[in-house]
Amino acid sequence: MFGRPPKKSDNTKYYEILGVSKTASQDDLKKAYRKAAIKNHPDKGGDPEKFKELAQAYEVLSDPEKREIYDQYGEDALKEGMGGGGGGHDPFDIYQSFFGGGSPFGGKNKGSKTEKGEDVVHPLKVSLEDLYNGTSKKLSLARNVLCSKCKGKGSKSGASLTCPGCQGSGMKVSIRQLGPSMIQQMQHACGECKGTGETINDKDRCPQCKGDKVSQEKKVLEVHVEKGMQNGQKITFPGEADEAPDTVTGDIVFVLQQKEHPKFKRKGDDLFYEHTLSLTESLCGFQFILTHLDGRHLLIKSEAGEVVKPDQFKAINDEGMPMYQRPFMKGKLYIQFTVDFPDTLSLDQCKALEAVLPPRSSTQLTDMEIDECEETTLHDVNIMEEEMRRKQQAQEAYEEDEDMPGGAQRVQCAQQ
Repeated sequence: MFGRPPKKSDNTKYYEILGVSKTASQDDLKKAYRKAAIKNHPDKGGDPEKFKELAQAYEVLSDPEKREIYDQYGEDALKEGMGGGGGGHDPFDIYQSFFGGGSPFGGKNKGSKTEKGEDVVHPLKVSLEDLYNGTSKKLSLARNVLCSKCKGKGSKSGASLTCPGCQGSGMKVSIRQLGPSMIQQMQHACGECKGTGETINDKDRCPQCKGDKVSQEKKVLEVHVEKGMQNGQKITFPGEADEAPDTVTGDIVFVLQQKEHPKFKRKGDDLFYEHTLSLTESLCGFQFILTHLDGRHLLIKSEAGEVVKPDQFKAINDEGMPMYQRPFMKGKLYIQFTVDFPDTLSLDQCKALEAVLPPRSSTQLTDMEIDECEETTLHDVNIMEEEMRRKQQAQEAYEEDEDMPGGAQRVQCAQQ
């Protein structure tokens, strides 16, 4: 296949180019080529000649038959056997077949596939009622569409020129000096062609879009919010984002953001509602009307003789949130009861309550036991304020200790 091999010559060059040993496995070769090809890709400001050498070295060493001849007789044998070509494939073809096509740096290499445009994401504020009942919202948006006159070419003739500023890659590389022997290399879209890699003659520009290839239009989208949708859920309109030449149009995505409700809280498919009872209601029974998220009025009441304790929960089945895409199934509605105790009671009220409530604790203190005790006085406190006061006192004591002579040495000693 390769003709009669010549005498043995240098057979280490390709291994040195890839930075691997002669015993490297196919996996080692792949890893070395991947790393070096990305680093030296022209779209990233790399050396085109180095990039070509890497592709040629990988093409030979990744083929077991070519590698065997190269190991025995060197590069000359390959050139003779392949008519002097030594491989001959376009380095971009090898790169694209290795990485799956296209350039990871945004440039338009030979044979690159059409890319998808960016998605446009909009937050959509909705109420809990909207998520419970479902709703539709019409939104007017402006977007870019391909110019109808030039069909996205930007010119009257449909012709374009390769941008001289970036040589058609759409990208430029700038180098910034950070310090002695330190530079930073940055890649950015070419300003002359706006990253397209093409320019249009001024006389040939489309009169409608002025060579921009796109024009702006307003479009009204109707967003359907289904029953049971969640906060953060996405509603997607495929292919409704900005259009651009040689690009698959991206999507418009609405992200639901639920506004806080003054009465109800949601957890998954369940709803939580807080209601305050008076002490009399908690002990003797209650009833009240709860207005639900769909406007229905629910009668909430306790059973005769039932006592409701502070922070007690009760649940009503099938009165929670509708389940997404199963709106006839609902979660639970939990009601948390708090009890509003009176601030004080008169002596007559105390006697009346003692007559009907269970007796006091069975432990009765004698007069002698009481005489032997020291009497105390209880004060109302705000526990949060007390905690903040203690932290502030501790901080002040620490700062005072640091200001004292020898304070730093004591702290250091304690840390050792």
